[in-house]
Order: sequence, then structure tokens, then C-alpha cells
Amino acid sequence: MSPSGPSAADTPLLRVSRPVSACSRCRSAKIKCDGKLPACTACEKSGRAGECSSANDQFAKGKERSYVASLESRVEKLERRIAYARSRKASVAMHDVDAPVEIPDRKDSLATIRAAIHGKAARRREAADVNELVSDFGFLQVMPLSVNATTRDFESSTTNMTFARMILAATNLEVVPRPEPFRLPSRPAAMGLVQYYLDNVFSIFPVFSETALINALDAIYQDNGRPVTDFERWLFYMVLAIATAGQSRGCGDAQYLEGITWVSRALQYADKVLTPGYVSQIQALVLLVQYSMLDPAHFDSWQLIGFACRAVVDLGFHQDPPRGQQTDKKTLDMRRRVFYCVYSLDRSISMVHARCFSFSDDSTSVDFPALPGNSATANTMTGHHSLEPAGLLFQLRYTQSTWYQELFQSSRVPLQNPSMYTWQVCQDLRDWAESFPDTLSLSFKEFFDLELLYSYVYCLAPSCRIQTVSTYGKTLIFEYSIAYMQKIFPISKDPINTAFYTYHDALRVYFVGSHFLAVLMEDPDSLLNGILPYAAPAAGSAPPPPLPINAGVEGVDRSLKCVSHIKETLKTFGQRWEDSKALLSSFEAQAEPALSDLLHRRRHMDEISRSSHSPPNFLPPPSFEHIRTLSAEDWAKSGRSFSNNGTLHGGHRG
Repeated sequence: MSPSGPSAADTPLLRVSRPVSACSRCRSAKIKCDGKLPACTACEKSGRAGECSSANDQFAKGKERSYVASLESRVEKLERRIAYARSRKASVAMHDVDAPVEIPDRKDSLATIRAAIHGKAARRREAADVNELVSDFGFLQVMPLSVNATTRDFESSTTNMTFARMILAATNLEVVPRPEPFRLPSRPAAMGLVQYYLDNVFSIFPVFSETALINALDAIYQDNGRPVTDFERWLFYMVLAIATAGQSRGCGDAQYLEGITWVSRALQYADKVLTPGYVSQIQALVLLVQYSMLDPAHFDSWQLIGFACRAVVDLGFHQDPPRGQQTDKKTLDMRRRVFYCVYSLDRSISMVHARCFSFSDDSTSVDFPALPGNSATANTMTGHHSLEPAGLLFQLRYTQSTWYQELFQSSRVPLQNPSMYTWQVCQDLRDWAESFPDTLSLSFKEFFDLELLYSYVYCLAPSCRIQTVSTYGKTLIFEYSIAYMQKIFPISKDPINTAFYTYHDALRVYFVGSHFLAVLMEDPDSLLNGILPYAAPAAGSAPPPPLPINAGVEGVDRSLKCVSHIKETLKTFGQRWEDSKALLSSFEAQAEPALSDLLHRRRHMDEISRSSHSPPNFLPPPSFEHIRTLSAEDWAKSGRSFSNNGTLHGGHRG
């Protein structure tokens, strides 16, 4: 039976109910208002459609705002967020990029957006918008529907917005290409990449079990086997992405492009694996954070680790279970491993970007996990890898977190005795370095030595609570910076990437180089005259940190070589990461005055050498008065952490 006329569904009322019964004009005139949008019938008939407005929850009575104008403001805000996510190509840490962000004009229903925002002001405003979007995602409001995003019933079908999409929208800097049809690499090739990941990344970030990764590999390569879960595919693809990107030597080479391809394949499963409320979400985010450290052009590691930290807190992993609660030992250890992997990444990423931690140490109470040590079966595909490096890293990050919060996040009140505090910090770091086991591999030994030297420079440098550095402190920064560059320079040139070196190491080189220049330009004479300052130990406190044995010798030549190493290292890193090129340009500008002074001193020394019979690098010995104030024990201890060539030693000596 055909209908005799149009139904109500065919001719719907183009009318949206308002939160109040009448617009301001109808209310003041005390006439009936039908609430039609964007203007009621009474206002349209009187020719005042543009003035039709109503009070709502956002705008109080007497301060009404046009409904259309309110929508325009909301759209403009969302457009700025979209422009931020799609157009920014550099890491949030790069504050000196002056690329304008263009937003298209809307001349019809929207107000004209004239936004040609440049430089730091633009980046701060845009970052504020995104921070507002992601800072409290525990309660996400999408139009009229309110959902709790930290629970497992986050319904995407009603909002067309999944939790994964929100995370990726806030952390993507460049669009990752869509995956294309592909064939899996041969199983031996895949096992080689998995082995690289286990050797260099998993050993310090054991956020999942090694068995889970091997099981995922077996399931994917097994014909007519059990179904492969979404998390197993994410795990396998992200491990291959990190392993290939970790072996890249240049932006655009085969390994780099292959890494992006594996990430694009993994992102197909993001909606499932990033579902809140599961430990697998944290594990998936950690893998994405690890990749972002190797590919800062596509992902923002600082935003990603912020999401991971919030997920850890949401699940309560920042606190050990109550003592009365029965918890399986294996489950408890995995829970602690997950926490300290996220904790270590948060501390490291926040420090290289000079930002606050996602949560304070006071809010956490988690014991270190029990980690398997070295064994005869370690470093094989059938046995478990030694996780001793992970235990050392967790301890280091905890130590770093303690003094970083004290010096940079607690207050701005100067410390009563800054030297005593920093000497104690350096003593704690030396104690940690001397705990290295004899079985620690050379690659991780070098990795941790660099972390130690970087920590020395960081804690000795000026901070919120230590504005003035002593002469001895400047000498320590000067010498430790040179030692750091002597160690990382050959590592950056090595064609085989050992351990887990990322773009953040370029930021560390820039940080160390900047502080090296700062102390050199502030007090060049005392650093280059060959006379070492003396720091008397205070009663009841840690002894002063030792200087390398070659400290004070050939200061000009070593300074020139250090500047050269910094430039060359940043240049090498610039081949892998575009952002490092900006770091190099900035450092070269900073180094120009100091380099000019060093070259002038070098020429002056050469002239003296030619006009006299003195050796070209002759330096006067310390005065007798200075020497006799040092005890034999002080002289013996002065360089115990360094070898004759000025490199650092950690662990036990045989």
C-alpha cells in the first residue's frame, strides 16, 4: 500500500531544540519564540536574524553570544589543532624554527581567520591548544556525548572518534603513508631484526616478555596455525620498525623507509591495541615511543610518553599492590617492568627537552623488578636475554630523577651549600658506575659511560637552585664535556649502530656543547692556563668529583678538537635526522666567538714557540703552595674514574 502523502520522515522539521525557551529579543518582548536556528521566526520577520541569540550554560543572561559565532569560535579552535598536527615538521623541542602556520580563510559563515603566526609565539599558542586537548583525556567530551576515555567501554561507533585516533592526532607531526600490499620477509630475515631488537633495545626496555615476541613471530609465520591477535601483529610490526630504523644511517635510506613501512602496517591495528584499560595499551605505547625517538619527523616522543604515563597511572601501576593482596610473583615483576620502562623513558625524554616529568617520585611507590642476569643461554633465540642493563638503567633514571626534581622542579630558592649537594650527586653517580658487572657488554658499557658524563654536566650546570657555578665546577663541566665528545664522536661514525642511540643523543650533544661553550667563554683564562683549581673536601660530605688525569694539559688544542667533534657529530646525526641540522646551525653560531678566541690563542702560542726554545705546548707547573695543600691520597683519587686517555671507567676492575 503506497502512502497517500509525504511522511514525517520525508519532511523533518528543520528545528533544533534550544537549552532555553526563548531568544533574548523574544524574551524581552514577552512574545512566543519557536527556537528555530540559526534565527527564530520572529527575528527573521522583523529583519533582525543576525541579532537572534539565547542564553545557555556557557553564556549567562545579559552576556549572550550568537549561536553561529559560538560555532565559528569552536571551528577556528579545532582548525588550529588540525593545522598543528598536520603541518608541524619539527619536534616540540625545536624552539627556533620560524615556519608560519597557515590556516585557510573561511569567508562564508565563518569569520575570516587571519592567522600568520610566526616563531615562538605561534608555537606556544599552538602547543597550548594541543595541551588543552590532551592534558586531561580521562574525561573526553565529544559534542553532546560525554564518555569516560579511561574505561574499556569507549564506544567509537557513536562518535567516530577512537582513543587511538585522538592519540595519533595529538602526536603525529607528519602523515605516515598508507600501507601498501606487501609480503613478509623471510623468517631468517625477520629473526635477524628481532635479534637486533632484543640485543639493543629489549635489554634496557623489557616492557613485554621475550616469549610473547617469539610466540608472535611463530604465529605469523606458521601456516594454518592459530589466529594471530591484533596485539601480536602490532608487537611484531613495531619491533621490525624499530630494528630497521635503528640501523638507518641516513634520512631516506632503505632502512629508514622500511621502518616507516612497518609502522604504517602496525597503525592498522591501533584502534584495538590502544584501547584504554589494558596493560597491552601501555606496552603498545612504549613501542611507539621507542620508534618516535628514531623518527622525530613523524612522531612527537614527548606527547606519546605523556599518554603512556597517564595510562600507567590509570591502571595504578605507579603503586605496588597492597601487601595483603595476593599477587603472582611473575605478574608482579612484569607489572614493575612495565612501570619502570615508562618511568625511564619519561625521565629521559623530559630531561633532553628540559621539561617537567609527567609525575613526581613522591606519587610513586614501586620496587625495582627482579630481572634475570647473564647466563650461558643469553643472547640466543632459544634462551632469555640478560636484563642486567635494564636494571642499571632503572637505577640511573631514579638517581637522575631525584636531583633533576630538586634542581629544576622543586623551587627557585638557592641551595644553602650548592657544592656539597652537587658533589653528593656526583658521588652517587660514581657509585652507580662502579656497580657495573664484569659481564656487561662493551656496547652497553659505552652507552652507560655516556649517560654518566652527560649526567655530570647536567647536574653541575646552572639550574633553578644553583645560579652560580664555582671555578672548580666550571672546570669539571669543561673536562667532562671534552670526555663526553671524545667518546660519542667515534660512536656516531660507526657504521653499525650498537645499543639504542636515537635523535635524543643529538639533543644531548647539543646540550653538552652549549654548556662547554658557556663555561669556556665565561672564564677562558682559568680553564686554559693549565693551572687546576683546588676544591677542599668538607667534613662529613662527599669528596669533590675527580678530574681526568689529562685535565689542564693542552687546553687550547683539546678545546679546538672538542668544538670540531661537536660539529662533526651533529653533522653526522643530521644525515639521519633533519632536526639535527638546525642544532648544528645553532651551535655554529654560538661557537663562533669562542672559536675565534681559541684560534687567536693557538696562533699566539705558535709565535712564542717559534721565537723561543720552549716546547710549543709548554705550560707552567702548579705553584709549590698549591701542590703542598694536596695530600697524597687526594692526588691518588683525583682521576680514579678515568683512564690515561681521559675515558671513563665503570664497573669492577679485574
